[in-house]
Formats: sequence, C-alpha cells, structure tokens
Amino acid sequence: MNILINLAYIVASILFIYGLKMLSKPTTAVRGNQISALGMLIAIVATLLYSGMDYRWILAGLVVGSAIGAVAAIRVPMTSMPEFVALFNGTGGLASLLVGWSEYNTFLNTADGGLGIVQVIAIFLAVLIGGVTFTGSMIAYAKLAERIDGKPTLFTGQQLVNALIVVAVLVSGVVYVMNPGAELSQILFYVTVFLSLVLGVLVTIPIGGADMPVVISLLNSYSGLAACAAGFVISNTVLIVAGSLVGASGIILTNIMCKAMNRSLAHVLFSGFGSATTGGAGEGQTGEVKPISAEDAYYVLEAASSVVFVPGYGMAVAQAQHVVRELGDLLEANGTEVKYAVHPVAGRMPGHMNVLLAEANVPYEQLVEMDDINPIISTVDVCVVIGANDVVNPGAREDESSAIYGMPVINVDLARSCFVLKRSMRAGFAGIENPLFFKENTRMLFGDAKDSIAALVEQFKSG
Repeated sequence: MNILINLAYIVASILFIYGLKMLSKPTTAVRGNQISALGMLIAIVATLLYSGMDYRWILAGLVVGSAIGAVAAIRVPMTSMPEFVALFNGTGGLASLLVGWSEYNTFLNTADGGLGIVQVIAIFLAVLIGGVTFTGSMIAYAKLAERIDGKPTLFTGQQLVNALIVVAVLVSGVVYVMNPGAELSQILFYVTVFLSLVLGVLVTIPIGGADMPVVISLLNSYSGLAACAAGFVISNTVLIVAGSLVGASGIILTNIMCKAMNRSLAHVLFSGFGSATTGGAGEGQTGEVKPISAEDAYYVLEAASSVVFVPGYGMAVAQAQHVVRELGDLLEANGTEVKYAVHPVAGRMPGHMNVLLAEANVPYEQLVEMDDINPIISTVDVCVVIGANDVVNPGAREDESSAIYGMPVINVDLARSCFVLKRSMRAGFAGIENPLFFKENTRMLFGDAKDSIAALVEQFKSG
C-alpha cells in the first residue's frame, strides 16, 4: 500500500509542476489550474489510504470545508478577489500552525514517542511561519476589504519592537530545539505561538495599499513555506513538494513586483510608504485641469485609429470591466485598433487587472505589457486611463523629488490624447500628486468609471 501511495504522490507532484508551468500563460492558465486541482485530488485520496485515520472527522471537515469554499467561490465577485486570496493565504498558515501544534502535543503526550531533529525544527518553523502568515493575511484582508484604514500604521520604535520580538522568538526556538520535552521548552513553545501571531500583525500594518501586490505575493510565499514545514513535521512528501512550489513561486513573484516598482523588498516592508500624503492630486501643480464630457470624448474616440485602455483599481471598484469590453468591441467595429495596457502592479494583487479583463472575455492578444506599449505609445491616438493613478504618474519619470521617482510607469502622457476617468482629483494609494491631470493633452472625464464608459457606449450606439 505504501508503494501505491508514494507512486500517487509522484504523479500528484508532476501534475503540480506541470500545472504551475501552464499558469504562466493566460491561454493555458485555466487548464493549468484544472491539472493542479487534479493533482491535489490524487494527493488527498492517496493520503486517505493511510491506516489509522478517523474518517468521521475527515468526512465532517470535508463537508464543511467544501460547503464554505463553494459558497465563497460563487458569491465572491472578481473585484473582491485580492481579499479572498489574502483569506486563503491566512487559512493555509493557520492550518500549518495547527499541524505543528498538534504534533508537538502528540509528542508530549506519548511516553515512548520521540522526535528527530528535523521534525523538531520543522514544528517550530511551521508554528512560526504559519502564525505570521495567518495574522498578517488577516490584516491584509481587513485593509483590502476596507475594514480598517488602508494607510500604513506606524508608531515610535516600531522596528525596534519587531526586532525584539524576532530575537525573543529565536531564543525561544533555540531552547526548544535543544530539549523539546522540557517544561521550559513547553512554555517557550506557547510563547512562540503567541509572538508569531503578534509579529504577523506588526509586520503588515506598516504596509499601505499601494504596496499590497507585493504583500499578497509575499504572504502567499509564507503560506507555502509553512506548508512545506508542516510536510516535514508529518513526513508527507507531496505536502513538502507543494509547499516548496508555492513558497518558491511566491518569492519569485514578490521579486517581480518589487522590480516593477523599482523598490527593494526591505523598502516595501519597512519604509511605511504612503503613511503621509504629499498633498492632493492638484496641490502644488501648475496648469489647468481640462474636463471633458462623454459626448465630446465620443467624437475624439470615434475618429481615433488606435485606442489603448489602461485599467486600474478604480475599474475594479466600479466593476466596469464588462462595459469596457463592450466599448472596445464598438471601437473595433468602427475600425479602431484596440489594446489594453496592464501595469504589473495595477490593482491590489498580482494579475488583478488581467483577472478582471479575462472575466469580461477581453481577447488575450489585446493585452499588452508595459514594456511593450511604452516604445510605441507616442503613436497611439487616445489612451483611456480607467481608475489608474500611480502606475501612470509621469512624476515617476520627471520629478526626482517624487516618492515614486524611478518607478516604471505606463507613459500615457506621451500619447496624442489622454482621457483620465476618475471620480475626483484625489491622489491615488501612494498619496502623491499626479501631474498627468494637468498635461496639455489630458482631459478629465469625472464620475463613476462604469457610468462614464456606459455613457460612451450609448454615444456609439446612438451615433
């Protein structure tokens, strides 16, 4: 039976790796997700073949968990996917923490039991990383869902407090590893559980909304590392493989997100970026804001030979992706070349805009990355910025005093015309001024993004 289980684990691991590779391309992502899910099904079935399990509790957990997952998947809209992902990361971390805690209690309550050094260290890591992941993800969820203020929360001596907690955790870990069965080690183990939960809160609250794509990918990596540690705790090969894949891919994605913002991970985690705004969108700027009506915007778009849509978080909030696709179809029918330029960190999680556009069935071949659109953007007739702010801020290119100077942005200001759809002149998540709004070729179409695009659609249909 063990041979059959190990063979099933090998097959599941291969499916995980193959499915993950397919997730790298939009055209194969759905199939990759299905293949990975099949691998997980095989891994679960193989694990259930082990003897000595209480299937009553397993069945109860399966029913309850499946019901919660199904309801959540059906009811949660794509616009709320970032906070949904944060919750998933958190529950994964909590599961790893509980596995480590359970195995430690089993060791303490079994007179003839014993733990190898690898398991002892793995239990400590599963509890530590799992606890940080759980509370950190809950804070990320609360910020993304606007349950708490999305701005960084800072206090005097914050980094010193974090450092002291880390030192306390490491000291507790050393004592625990040296003699896990000692009474002092038991006390320090529970201290580690508590401190890991506190540390998860403290390392996440200083991070603002503008850095959430990095935080989501980093927490995803943490959840994978915690699962990998849990795999070593219970000597489960497929859990080690799956956790390693998630941990490694999360770290790689985190690095990509940091490069997309031209900032180091340390700067993201410890700078408190966005804690204090540098003024409203118009403060300190020279020039005049030039509003435009939907009717006037229609005449410009109707005559354009090329249009590039640049989506941002405002499109997600307004749930405007479907009407944007409808406008794109009408423009194409009018003979206009249509593209969608997506910045790597637009939205609140990696790939947020891609997910929303895919939901609206925007053709994959019309999606263009920042590095591909910028060299030709000066030839574009109209750039339509839908709820984006910081990722199109020319100050990142022109103003050395800007907080985001050096960050690669989509150079919409270099297009022949630029329409910016916003509710108001408020600054974006980075809380900094955007000189784009005052450029000579920029027109502001104020109002809800969905309503504004719908008005343009009506103009095309009636025109």
